[in-house]
Amino acid sequence: MPYSELESEVKAVESSQEAMDSVRRAMKDYLASEGITVKIPLTNVERAFVLREALLRIMHRYNAVVVTSPGCMNQVIKIAKTPPCLSYSALNDEGYAGICEADFVAIPAYLLLRLISGKPVFFGNPTYPHNGIVLMAHCTAPRRMNGVDAEPAELVTHYESDEGAAIRVIMKRGQLVTVVNPAFNGRKWVIFRGKIVDTPQYPACRTQVELEVSGDWRRLIRELRGFHWVMAYGDYTKELEYILNKKGIEPVVVE
Repeated sequence: MPYSELESEVKAVESSQEAMDSVRRAMKDYLASEGITVKIPLTNVERAFVLREALLRIMHRYNAVVVTSPGCMNQVIKIAKTPPCLSYSALNDEGYAGICEADFVAIPAYLLLRLISGKPVFFGNPTYPHNGIVLMAHCTAPRRMNGVDAEPAELVTHYESDEGAAIRVIMKRGQLVTVVNPAFNGRKWVIFRGKIVDTPQYPACRTQVELEVSGDWRRLIRELRGFHWVMAYGDYTKELEYILNKKGIEPVVVE
């Protein structure tokens, strides 16, 4: 769909008292949940929920449960006066899939891991593995990473633009996770298990997890392929291997 359609929908939400009442109810319920710390003006949060409402309307129109956008840091900010970070995070917690940056290399892995696990998935930028540790970070992340309970979180600005509303989810230390790194050509997916050992606050995207790689982390360096990684709570290595072999994609399991 063109960005003009999103712009029209945002304006329609803003001009409707009924829609704005719905926006404020959803925002109030969200802020009432346990473990939320707000570090930005509430007007920023409201803009994110206006965008959420507009996206929901469009998704219902197209009978869709997944949304992504390539222009997160330009077109979306111009239209909605916020990046979609918090909007996508809230949608993920509600059972939809909100995925930033329209990376169609990583999106199939995101959706498959979500469907296998029945849980929201974290889509992130990786760092280079070092001493068995790798950092994943992004400004949008679900809170209900185990599918039920909301992790503690801080509402902050989007990192690169310092605008709008994004989220820092403080994920559970010691949590076993599955990470997938699809190759750009789609023919191989690198898969590894890890454990969350820290949730730092480096000058980078807001939600950050440091993962201890389970297995041969030096092999992970040799096998690095596409850019964005996807991560879910739990171990789904065997399920991923089974499905990828059925679909003619080579699973490269680092263990």
